[in-house]
Amino acid sequence: MKKLKTLNQRTLINEVLLQFPHCSLCCSILATALLYCRGCPHCAGTTNTSIPSKEHKSAWATVCSWCCLRSQPQTHFDRKSTTTGHLIYKCGGIDKRTIEKFEKEAAEMGKGSFKYAWVLDKLKAERERGITIDISLWKFETTKYYITIIDAPGHRDFIKNMITGTSQADCAVLIVAAGVGEFEAGISKNGQTREHALLAYTLGVKQLIVGVNKMDSTEPPYSEKRYDEIVKEVSAYIKKIGYSPAAVPFVPISGWHGDNMLEPSPNMPWFKGWKLDRKEHHASGVSLLEALDTIMPPTRPTDKPLRLPLQDVYKIGGIGTVPVGRVETGILRPSMVVTFAPVNITTEVKSVEMHHEALNEALPGDNVGFNVKNVSVKDIRRGNVCGDSKNDPPQEASGFTAQVIILNHPGQISAGYSPVIDCHTAHIACRFAELKEKIDRRSGKKLEDDPKTLKSGDAAIVDMVPGKPMCVESFSKYPPLGRFAVRDMRQTVAVGVIKNVEKKTSGAGKITKSAQKAQKAGK
Repeated sequence: MKKLKTLNQRTLINEVLLQFPHCSLCCSILATALLYCRGCPHCAGTTNTSIPSKEHKSAWATVCSWCCLRSQPQTHFDRKSTTTGHLIYKCGGIDKRTIEKFEKEAAEMGKGSFKYAWVLDKLKAERERGITIDISLWKFETTKYYITIIDAPGHRDFIKNMITGTSQADCAVLIVAAGVGEFEAGISKNGQTREHALLAYTLGVKQLIVGVNKMDSTEPPYSEKRYDEIVKEVSAYIKKIGYSPAAVPFVPISGWHGDNMLEPSPNMPWFKGWKLDRKEHHASGVSLLEALDTIMPPTRPTDKPLRLPLQDVYKIGGIGTVPVGRVETGILRPSMVVTFAPVNITTEVKSVEMHHEALNEALPGDNVGFNVKNVSVKDIRRGNVCGDSKNDPPQEASGFTAQVIILNHPGQISAGYSPVIDCHTAHIACRFAELKEKIDRRSGKKLEDDPKTLKSGDAAIVDMVPGKPMCVESFSKYPPLGRFAVRDMRQTVAVGVIKNVEKKTSGAGKITKSAQKAQKAGK
């Protein structure tokens, strides 16, 4: 097993990757985790400074975690970052001295109870408000996986990046607060617990873990009755949206005190553990950590053409332009000639890196930074898509046909409606150009041709036109680039999948000198 090595001239890239994925709009309520198997001949016995063998690069998976927040972020925090920070500390991802330093800093600002969240909330503005604004990345290991957690904001104003990240996830860890009034706010009709769970399922996240947090703040503390109430209500809701409650571990926890995080809590002797009944396997356990080990890494689509939506683009002194993003399909390699859409720029990839390690190839699921030649940081941006210039390169979409379900709109939607569409990492206003047909949301059968309006609960086939250049794909070809959320009035009003895309013919576009040279050399 090859050890990680220090890449002197790429230190700055590594610093960028430690903040990945970063965006100035910063709006997610998820924590993402990259995992690979340790219980096999290729990976067994490795340490946390090792990298997965080539055979298991494809076994990387992503986990999201989010929280239930009220709409008044300045007065309510659900301890999602506290939970994640405590888990990282307990698993050895951060040393005791650093935790003590964070505890001192938090106490000086009058927020001693936030010491574990301090692991994740690094920016000054975050620390002063006590909520997560930026996204931060830490690592720890379980008995089965190495996990890298990206913890990000938990506020309704920041939900569009939650959608971006969730569309790239394989498992969701839904953290609901058990405190009096807090759970009720999240599970109410317009509550965020409902919205997050629904978005996760709609965006293709089929594995779910539920952490019932703040058990120390129930009345009385660690109340079995309160836990049972929450499990009953959350189970009913997730079943309604498509999850099987039998396949979802529910774990009563306290992110602050560490109850049931790594081992059974003496404060909840009534909790006999969770059971998991999936088609693939059956499992049982008590702790949240054990539940994380039940995640099934999906098969990665390496046989498809490359698609890599950009999370952000950095300018690194002495290095150049470094886009960062997650490989969704295909393989990214150094020296590959790639095309960025919708900007239609073709260039050569100098190098590819992930977590302090230069890669010969990046596979689906890998969050990477890659250096590109002769391209300015102003030329490409978040929401652009990178693909192989020789194998079905990505193109701008002039329009697309989608199947949408209206979830929560106070009025009626008619042709001309122009909300924001959140698809992969792109957030762009799109116009409902034509309402083609209303359909049964369960069977897909046509109910009505050319409906005049749509309301909450309706499903329809619609033609949509982006207001600005945008790159999307059909769900059947590239699922991560073919599902989206429709946002308006600070909430998700609809979700959809793209049936087909009308590509814009825009010629060769800009081809950099390095790309021309590489093409002549036959790369």
